[in-house]
Amino acid sequence: MSAPLLGTVAVIGFPNVGKSTLVNRLSATREAVVFETPGVTRDRKEVVCEWAGKRFILVDTGGVDVADPSPITREVAEQARRAVEEADLVVFVTDARAGVTPGDEEIAAILRRARKPMVLVANKIDDPSRDTDALEFHRLGLGDPIAVSALHGHGTGDLLDRIVAGLPGEAREEVGEEAIRVAILGRPNVGKSSLLNSLVGQERVIVSDVPGTTRDSIDTVLERGDRKFVLVDTAGLRRKRRQRQGVEYYSELRAIRAAERADVALVLVDSSEGLVDQDLAVADIARTAGCSTLVVLSKWDIATVGIEDVRDRLGERLRQRPPIVAVSAQTRRGVGKLLDRIEELYTKHTSRIATAELNRFLGELREQRPGPSRNGRRLNLLYGTQVSVRPPRFRLFVNDPGLLTRDYGYWVENRLRDHFELSGVPVIIDFVRRA
Repeated sequence: MSAPLLGTVAVIGFPNVGKSTLVNRLSATREAVVFETPGVTRDRKEVVCEWAGKRFILVDTGGVDVADPSPITREVAEQARRAVEEADLVVFVTDARAGVTPGDEEIAAILRRARKPMVLVANKIDDPSRDTDALEFHRLGLGDPIAVSALHGHGTGDLLDRIVAGLPGEAREEVGEEAIRVAILGRPNVGKSSLLNSLVGQERVIVSDVPGTTRDSIDTVLERGDRKFVLVDTAGLRRKRRQRQGVEYYSELRAIRAAERADVALVLVDSSEGLVDQDLAVADIARTAGCSTLVVLSKWDIATVGIEDVRDRLGERLRQRPPIVAVSAQTRRGVGKLLDRIEELYTKHTSRIATAELNRFLGELREQRPGPSRNGRRLNLLYGTQVSVRPPRFRLFVNDPGLLTRDYGYWVENRLRDHFELSGVPVIIDFVRRA
């Protein structure tokens, strides 16, 4: 059993001082997107960090530049401010190579007003003989700075000791396996972050009309009655690899990873533009990741296509035949229904079919259509059983798997999905030889 969480730590600092690199180093993960371009991190990103048998939540935030008047930068700063409010301790990261900057002084003034326990970090001291470079940061009035190199790990053990010692010893309860994990997927600028904010009822994720605003996969916990959801907003997925450059490439890798750990994927389609090939490619990513899929027609308040138009094309192109829900994040129309449909799809995703019922169904299939034959031998469906859930996986025993054809395998899959009402659920079937 894992040790309880001791608290929440917000990592704050000016753009490009190495916050995400430090978060990855402290948590021994590669969860935060790291790139040389300033401003890569925009939303809050939470990871669990463990040190000396003790665990806490580490929150990576976007770079705070108080002097930058752009709307997106103000949104980033607001997200960082909320992270500080919710944290038990703040790690303020500075760049020792740059020395104390006006931006550092502005952030320090904000943090002093917050009156939170704090650890000051002078980062990018890659040579331990230069530890004295950290002393300059005493002038910020935030206590003794710790010299670290997030890139090489120098000083991070001392930093972790300070963090653990400064935490209160308790934090919010961790999300268990019973939670429904939902990945929000789609091409850039189809309304993923707006939908998430509408679902949770607050500005948890930055929303902008600039495509590509979300660079990382952000987890948000939503409780509805006795049901708990973990909603994951992701970066926009582009279809062609040549369109992925630099940070976009790594952001998309994390979006795919988010789909792989989700139970249900919401594939957003912009109803003001209609269904495009790129939407189908995103849906195929969800299928490959093993997610049950729900297609969400976003921006329904300005729709130019109907549900039936989309359903017909989806049925032609997608094996999962996902159900469709229309929503408007602006008016909140359909949002409650969307959560209902997610629960319904999750129930199917985790369902188990009794062996006797499955074998009665296989008997009906044998009567409907004989198996393919070759050289005088015919494939026979003998019996089967379900071997796992999340998603459902079946093992069907046959006389000779070598006689199986792709067409017949798809036919069995489609009949099984129709019979047991598994629309949108990835049905995995292993055809194996009877022992």
